[in-house]
Amino acid sequence: MFFLTIPSPVGELTLAAHERGLVAVYFAEHKHAPEPTARRPWLPDDGANSASPTLRAAREQLTAYFAGERTAFDLPLAPEGTPFQQTVWAELRRIPFGELTSYGALARRLGNPNATRAVGAANGRNPLSIVVPCHRVVGADGSLTGFGGGIERKRWLIAHEARVSARR
Repeated sequence: MFFLTIPSPVGELTLAAHERGLVAVYFAEHKHAPEPTARRPWLPDDGANSASPTLRAAREQLTAYFAGERTAFDLPLAPEGTPFQQTVWAELRRIPFGELTSYGALARRLGNPNATRAVGAANGRNPLSIVVPCHRVVGADGSLTGFGGGIERKRWLIAHEARVSARR
C-alpha cells in the first residue's frame, strides 16, 4: 500500500493505493481513517511503484475537481468493505454532481427502505471521500448530518459543487 499526501481547500488529503486501484482518500482528521502504520504498512509514493499512476491520476483529478474543472472521477477504485458497504458506495457514485439525496432515499434506491441506518453507517465508513461522494447525502429534512471529515468540510464541498453547477 502506497500513499501520497496532497494539499486541498478542505485541508490535507491522504491518498492510498495499491496495484488494483485507489483504496482511500482521507482528511487529516478523518473519523474512520486508519493510522498509516496501524493496520498495514503504508509507504510513501516514490514514483517507482505500481500504485504511482493511480496516485498521480487521483491527485490530478482531485486538483481539477477543486478548481471547478471536473465533476466526475475516472479512477480505478479498490475500497475495502463488506458486500453491503460496496453496494452503498456504488450507489453513492450514481448521485450526480451538485445534487443531494437522503439516507432514506438511498435505502429505497437499494430496494430496502428499512435500511436507512445501515445505509448511514456504510456511508460513514466510505474510505474514498470526495471521489465516492458521501458528502452529497443529507438528513431527510435536508440537514447536514455525519461526515467522516467533519460537517464544515461537508458544507464546503456541497457549496463548492453548487457554485460550480451554477456556472455551468
